[in-house]
Amino acid sequence: MPYILALDQGTTSSRAILFDRAGSVVAVAQKEFPQHFPKPGWVEHDPNDIWATQLGVAVEVMQKAGCAASDIAGIGITNQRETTVVWDRETGQPICNAIVWQDRRTAPQCDALRRQRLDRMIRRKTGLVVDAYFSATKLQWILRHVPGARARAAAGALAVGTVDSWLLWKLTGGAVHATDASNASRTMLYDIRRGDWDDGLLKLFGVPRAMLPAVRSSSEIYGHTTLLGGSIPIAGIAGDQQAALFGQVCTRPGMVKNTYGTGCFLLMHTGAEPIASKRNLLTTVAWRIGARTEYALEGSIFIAGAVVQWLRDGLGIIRSAAEVEALAASVTDTHGVYLVPAFAGLGAPHWDPYARGALVGLTRGATSAHIARAALEGIALQVMDVLQAMEADAGIRLRELRVDGGASANNLLMQMQADVLAVPVVRPTVAETTARGAAYLAGLAVGFWANQAAIARQWQVDRRFTPQMRPAARRTLAAGWRKALERAKRWDVPG
Repeated sequence: MPYILALDQGTTSSRAILFDRAGSVVAVAQKEFPQHFPKPGWVEHDPNDIWATQLGVAVEVMQKAGCAASDIAGIGITNQRETTVVWDRETGQPICNAIVWQDRRTAPQCDALRRQRLDRMIRRKTGLVVDAYFSATKLQWILRHVPGARARAAAGALAVGTVDSWLLWKLTGGAVHATDASNASRTMLYDIRRGDWDDGLLKLFGVPRAMLPAVRSSSEIYGHTTLLGGSIPIAGIAGDQQAALFGQVCTRPGMVKNTYGTGCFLLMHTGAEPIASKRNLLTTVAWRIGARTEYALEGSIFIAGAVVQWLRDGLGIIRSAAEVEALAASVTDTHGVYLVPAFAGLGAPHWDPYARGALVGLTRGATSAHIARAALEGIALQVMDVLQAMEADAGIRLRELRVDGGASANNLLMQMQADVLAVPVVRPTVAETTARGAAYLAGLAVGFWANQAAIARQWQVDRRFTPQMRPAARRTLAAGWRKALERAKRWDVPG
């Protein structure tokens, strides 16, 4: 069997990618699906849209490659994390739209938990900052607000999961309700040291244990699907950012990757022991293979590539996302303009759900090109904030940053990133590291690849960006950024 199929279920699209034994991309299929914004700060997906597009692209990629189910050794799943789906066990139908990781409706519930001084206990168990980003308050909201949901959940009639669990359930015809440790660690219901759902947290959020998926390792055979023309084992699951860390072969403590997608997600591998952050980073499970759990520090930035979509769809100053690089490069600086893209609040290390986007420093001389350049700088400067906190928490000086995701193809942005960090930024030849990580986890489980050493030999450099900015210019840029951040913070505080 020459291929592994990776299902990469993202925030705005579902993708399917076939990989060969060299870890190379054979074929790709992708389909966007609708986003729903019923109220300001609310973000929803129809789980049936997620399923239909994901199954559709799986079929399409096999047709593109001219392969059959018998050519596929296994399937790996990687997914947008924290997004919460609740469905009826008997009918397999969702009881409401999925509440997406970007959704801020439960920020007041998180404020209440902090007022009750429960945030330290939650952080000690889960490694997470109390925030609307995570699944627990989303599920609590569904159980409170969807008619009949609480009673049906208590009776064992409902199932809940992050998107990986939803896809696994659908792929196996309802035979398997499971997740992996990396996704479980993003729910705010899972004790990352004990490796199990925490009864105290389940009680706090009113979640019946019977709703929850079984927590399995990130690399094993969970079940089989027969929906693609034959029986194929589903053998790897990891949240998208942990999958990218594995796909970037960041398997030694101190190695860091950043994925530039809708948001930015930085992960530093910290080994077999979790490091408790003192600077508002997350301590998360990287993956569990066999009995060994490995951990990471994570900084989550909510808006990265999405700011380029806003330039296109909201302001109309570019017609396609790819045009932003040329527009931004048409000027040598931002003319003093800063863009803080806090459209969904600020993530790490600030964790301010009430921050809002700010465009500051405007004069009559500012043009669309300056705004475009400020948007790219805003992405790079958010990454700088997180990496400085990460280095201090881990006591490790960054040697290089490995990058992936759609915006990593933007050479100007990558050079900006190297400049503000003052370390090399390294882009691999295969940019599909999230899907590749899921493929690797599945391939290890079915013997497609012999071991992690064989995988590591496949990682190759496409381009290395070295810092070119003078230290004084870097300090000036950072000082202006801090001023801009202060303008954006706590803008939309209730009352």
